[in-house]
Amino acid sequence: MGKLHIKTGDLVKVISGNEKGKTGTVKSIIAGKDRAIVEGLNIVSKHNKPSATNPNGGIEKVETGIQISNLMLVDPSTNEAVKTGRKLNDAGKLQRYSKKSGEFIK
Repeated sequence: MGKLHIKTGDLVKVISGNEKGKTGTVKSIIAGKDRAIVEGLNIVSKHNKPSATNPNGGIEKVETGIQISNLMLVDPSTNEAVKTGRKLNDAGKLQRYSKKSGEFIK
């Protein structure tokens, strides 16, 4: 499967789908399904059956996963969506960088 171009805590922009053009912070990543949960985006209604812990049941709004290929990292320095790559930094570790500006990210 390989490494992903986004991490938890990154600011991302949605480039395709119902939420196209919106930005948000990545809350978590579901690596097995190549999906990311982005704060405040892709919200669906989940119907809950009454149970001992929740006697009334009801409908709650839940954020669901967005396919990672539909997300682009927003470069913190320029504040625009950029493609990312990996190259060795001064310490000899692979680090993400912006292909547009050439600067390392985080």
